[in-house]
Amino acid sequence: MTATHSPAAPDTGARLRTFVLIVFVVGVLGTAGELVLLGHFEDAWQWAPLALLPLGLLAAAWHRITRRRLGTRVFQGVMAAFVASGLAGLWLHYNGNAEFEIEMYPAIGGWELVREALSGATPALAPAAMIQLGLLGLASTYRSPALARAARDAADRPRTHEDT
Repeated sequence: MTATHSPAAPDTGARLRTFVLIVFVVGVLGTAGELVLLGHFEDAWQWAPLALLPLGLLAAAWHRITRRRLGTRVFQGVMAAFVASGLAGLWLHYNGNAEFEIEMYPAIGGWELVREALSGATPALAPAAMIQLGLLGLASTYRSPALARAARDAADRPRTHEDT
């Protein structure tokens, strides 16, 4: 027995993209709230996620409301910045903890240093939340109809001398 797809059947991909986008929004709101409560704004590096989180919400809204290629691409770009911010945060948190451990225990090294730096005062793996949010945002654009429509329109456009 084969499954048939009727025009009235709900689009599972669209529902999944919507659900992932909702999870993204909930994660952004929770992460932003936590960073504000922790006072995560001592220097410019700490402001990066605080600036990206609301920017991500705005880009998500633009992507979702307009359902156009540009909005989707901007949202994807902001999600790439989320991932980059998370990677930078991982390095900064780990490096800060490692420097503290070396200052406290100059002879520390190897796996002991890694273990102590990962469990230090600054949560070394917390910035991975930005990576996770960025990947969720990117997942919500997987097979986006806006991108497929733009590709179809480009394929249907008559080719001119300037295109070659």
